[in-house]
Amino acid sequence: MHVAFFLLLGASLARFLLRHPWEDRSPWIVALSGALAALYLLGPVLGTRATPRRIAWLTTVVAVWMLLVVLAPSFAWCAVPLFYTGMRTLPPRAALVLVAVLTAFVVTAQVQLSDDGFDPNLVVAPPAVAAIATAVFVHAQRQTDRQRALIDDLIRTRRELAAIERREGTLAERQRLSMEIHDTLAQGLSSQQMLLQAADLTWNSDPSTARRHVRTAESIAERNLAEARRFVHDLAPADLAEGGGLEEALRTVAGRESAAFRVDGAPVPLPERAQSALLRIAQGALANVREHAGATSAALTLTYLDDQVVLDIADDGRGFDPSAAGGGEGVRGHGLPAMRARVRQLGGTLTVESTPGEGTVLSAAIPLSTTLEARP
Repeated sequence: MHVAFFLLLGASLARFLLRHPWEDRSPWIVALSGALAALYLLGPVLGTRATPRRIAWLTTVVAVWMLLVVLAPSFAWCAVPLFYTGMRTLPPRAALVLVAVLTAFVVTAQVQLSDDGFDPNLVVAPPAVAAIATAVFVHAQRQTDRQRALIDDLIRTRRELAAIERREGTLAERQRLSMEIHDTLAQGLSSQQMLLQAADLTWNSDPSTARRHVRTAESIAERNLAEARRFVHDLAPADLAEGGGLEEALRTVAGRESAAFRVDGAPVPLPERAQSALLRIAQGALANVREHAGATSAALTLTYLDDQVVLDIADDGRGFDPSAAGGGEGVRGHGLPAMRARVRQLGGTLTVESTPGEGTVLSAAIPLSTTLEARP
């Protein structure tokens, strides 16, 4: 529509200059044409909403165009793009009034240009064109509003479904944990209580039986402690529990430690166990960097390859000699053994590359085949 306006404006100016020799009004026509083109160019900058600046701009454009039509009726057909501009900017009633005024100017201009006397087509054609333009715009606007409403409903429905799925997942996990705790920890504690009560009752009369009850209670307590540790190990970290996914959780951890974060490759879904392990490794590695490396910068890189996912943690700290630390294990601090155990449980490898004075790069690689098989 913008292109059509400038084409009609240029054609009208060309028609006027070709059919009329240079005369007193010609400089005004040329100047007003340039002013109208410049004003029209400001339209997209002001947006399409009916703000006071936008309405003032539209009023100025229409006034300059009307003045041009009075001086040179051949500029009348520039009204068609102005129809759409007015309807996009003004409320419906005000837009209809503007269309009627523009149409009246077009009819007047066509009658003035007619050299063969009165022609009914000159009176009927402009209103018909205005009616068609208005109908097309109203229909397109209704279609756009309908599509926008459908898109909003789709987005709202998708969000509601996602929220329902999260709630159902949370309830299912709570139910699973409650059943696990009831079947293991609660029953174990109940057995311990009864055994200790029995030991207390028989402590003086039958010491050997009392000691046997205490030893049994101790064995149950040991099993319960192992179960509690398993629960803690299986629970997702807090950053993952917020529902943002592994990438968002790593980005949060990196932000807390003022480290850079980047993702390479096309992400693939990973089971919660693998996500939890990678996040714990990132947390432990960044803690080591903060406490031992003396680094000025660190960076996390999560890379998805065809057959594995790799997490790299690099820093520019003081570094160390992996072969001389911990019997060749490259243990720096107390976090690396736990990291190695986590990666080993998933069939992966943990590699530490470091040189004194040149920083450290820690890489945890987990095979995708293992992670995909581990998915529920």
